[in-house]
Amino acid sequence: PAIERTDLGMLTVESGAERLRLWRVGPRTDDPAAAALIYFGGNAESVEGNAGDFASAFPSHAIYLVNFRGYGGSTGTPSEAGFFTDAEAIHDAVAARHPGRGMAVVGRSLGSGVATYLASVREVQRLVLVTPFDSLVNVAREHFRWLPVGLLLRDRFESVERVRAGRIRAQTLIVIANADEVVPAARGEALAAAFPAAQVQVLRLAGAQHNSVGMFPEYLRTLSLFISG
Repeated sequence: PAIERTDLGMLTVESGAERLRLWRVGPRTDDPAAAALIYFGGNAESVEGNAGDFASAFPSHAIYLVNFRGYGGSTGTPSEAGFFTDAEAIHDAVAARHPGRGMAVVGRSLGSGVATYLASVREVQRLVLVTPFDSLVNVAREHFRWLPVGLLLRDRFESVERVRAGRIRAQTLIVIANADEVVPAARGEALAAAFPAAQVQVLRLAGAQHNSVGMFPEYLRTLSLFISG
């Protein structure tokens, strides 16, 4: 029902040999004068489930919800390198549709690693990282302390290294679920600590778990104020 209350369509973006399917949300997706917002969701997330809330929270933006390669009708096999290549292609396609306006990028969980990468290689005005991590290796170490995960993981998503290298210029909001059972809050805190203090804002949701942040009213309210600011 929430989706039916939005102007929801599809956009296909070419990324090399792959075809990526993006949900287009809200009445401004065909407006070149509108600012754009790109959302990278969590692992296998049905991103269209955010359509109603995002259309209400970001009425002045043209919103694009990304189906990662291998999911939601997008072709290809999931991989870190592939996600990064696709993120650049998506950014460039969306920026061409909305020239001269600011770009906001939101990444949740796994998508925070993709969003952080994109902000390090493209011009992004506002970056929001929801339940993010500093490194996927560090997340795995917290769950599997007895395994040499640093040697076993091929896709590492070293977001903190991109921050420390000073490659990200966007004003950044980090949302941490204090009771996160998937990405421990300490991993988000470590990422936040790597940013210059003047560049980052942190929203800590007491009692929130990994998949329940959307149930907290201050979540979308804070995102809306931050992105519109």
